[in-house]
Formats: sequence, C-alpha cells, structure tokens
Amino acid sequence: MGRGTVYFKSAPRIIATYTVGGPKESEGPLGKYLHQRLSDDKFGEKTFEKAERKMLSYAIDHAVLSSARNFDGIDAVLSGDLLNQIVSASFAAREFDVPFIGLYSACSTMSESLSLGACLIDGGYMDTVVCATGSHFASAERQYRFPLELGCTRPPCAQWTVTGAGATVLSKEGNGPKITMATFGRVVDFGVTDVNNMGAAMAPAAADTLYRHFRETDSRPEDYDYIVTGDLGAYGSSLMDALMKDKGYSISSRHMDCGKMVYHPAETEFQGGSGAGCSAITLNSYFYRELTQKPIKMIFMATGALLSTTTSQQGESVPAISHLVVIDSRRGEAKCR
Repeated sequence: MGRGTVYFKSAPRIIATYTVGGPKESEGPLGKYLHQRLSDDKFGEKTFEKAERKMLSYAIDHAVLSSARNFDGIDAVLSGDLLNQIVSASFAAREFDVPFIGLYSACSTMSESLSLGACLIDGGYMDTVVCATGSHFASAERQYRFPLELGCTRPPCAQWTVTGAGATVLSKEGNGPKITMATFGRVVDFGVTDVNNMGAAMAPAAADTLYRHFRETDSRPEDYDYIVTGDLGAYGSSLMDALMKDKGYSISSRHMDCGKMVYHPAETEFQGGSGAGCSAITLNSYFYRELTQKPIKMIFMATGALLSTTTSQQGESVPAISHLVVIDSRRGEAKCR
C-alpha cells in the first residue's frame, strides 16, 4: 500500500494470548487483567536473567495451551528481548521443538513480531505462529545503567522497566481479532543524547510511522477507536501528540500509551513504564480483553530505543523505531480503503 505498509488479504487472527507480570505490575491498574501475577521478582530462580527467561517461556507455553493447540501445530516462534544477544528469547526457545526467529527491535519487538508473523501467514508460508517478548526491571537496569546495589537517584524524565512477558498466537484460521495491516517503522534520530529520556527519543519515530500509515492508507485518526503506543511515558506521549498536530493530525482523544497505563500515577515511576514487556503485557491482557468484548479497530505501535551501553558511553545519540499493526475485532470482512 506504500513504501512501508502491507495489507493482509487473509487477515491473520489472534486466537490466544498470555501474560506474566511481576509483583509491581500485578499491583498496578492492569494487574487484574494479567493471566499470571508473580509475588517474587525472581520467579523462583537464582538470578533475574533466569527469571526473565522463565517468564517468557511461561508466556509462550501457556499462550499455546490457551489456543487449544500443541506445539506440533506451531510453525515458528518469533521473539526477542532487551538483553545482549537476545538470550532470554533464544534460551526460552530451546525448550520448544519449533523453528525460532529471533528479533531485536528493542521495546518495539512486540509489534515487530506481530507484523512479521502476519506477513508469514498472509503469504502462505506458515499457518500458526507465536509472537512474544518480555523484559525485567533488574536485568535491564544492571545492563543499561548501574548495579542495583548502587542505589542511584533516577531523574524525573526516567521510566521504570516493566517486569513482564506477553505472547500472542496468530493463525490463518479462528474467530479472534484480525490483523489487517502493518506499517514498518524507519530508524529516526532526533539527536537526543540523554539515555534516561526515552520518551523524547522515541516519540519522533512513533510520529513518523503513524504519519506514514495515515498517508499510505488514506486514513485518519477518526477511523480508529484507539491509537496505542508502547512506552513513550507521560512526556513522550504529549510530545507525540504535539508532533502529530504539527503534521495536521489530532490524535490526543484516541491516543493511549502502555507506559502510562501500567503503573498508578501516584507511584514514583515518574514518566511511567518502559521495556519490551510493557506493551507486551498491556496488549495481551487489557487490550485483548477489549477486542474480544467489543467491536474495536485499533492501531498498536510499540516503540523502541535502539541504544546500547557502548554507544551511550561513546557519546552517540539515541535512534529509535516504531512498528505498527492494525487490529480489528469488528464483524465482516476487513477491507482496504
């Protein structure tokens, strides 16, 4: 439909989801929608990294169980995470005897996996795939910033990495919500060098993807019930709204951000939640419930900052990306405008 937008004629279906949330996330506004609520950040493991891996494995396994299928009927697992060499995803995948497609799009991995999974199904290459990602506050904190024991003061622009994992089962057949379109993001860099200010770094990338989607599909904000970003947080969300207004689109009445939703406003997370698990648990719990209970057409676009500790220490700015999928639970055939 354009340089970066794909229309799925077969409209792959979301037939099952599953989420695992940490103790802090389970106590937040989305806690009652999570499938598995943990009381232990380590999930019974010895390290935070092993806990992150276990959460992701648990989400994938139980999503497949919820789909009333077994892994013999799964053609591939598309997954990634935030740790070096995406070890949480690859180590989790070794437990399942299915092809593994490892992805890295930082915190935009959930929408990237859904986009690519839908492409594989719509193209006739696969019938059913699992799309998944996750993150852990403690593992991300000591990889990207400082050891937890150091107790560093977090600046007001900072966000709190979500401890959680989410998985989606996509299939060419089923009665669940349809994925009708995807717009793949471009890497956008506005020169933000503050590694704590992820909202400012990612908002321009999200605005770029959404603007291109509107242009390439001849659509407007009014065509969607929700426009959901991944983890821009409070400041990043307001910046996103302002950037879209400059482009001629008013989205504030429909724009929701997973980072703003996952924690209570009175808590000390400043700008809200972040991490690959932020959008994964929000989409696969709260929004999936909304989609199955009401006729909704929504945009879901997770957002990712493509930085590493090495690039940050070398003074590089923070490039970002955002991939977009359209999810539709309305009855009738999804049609391209």
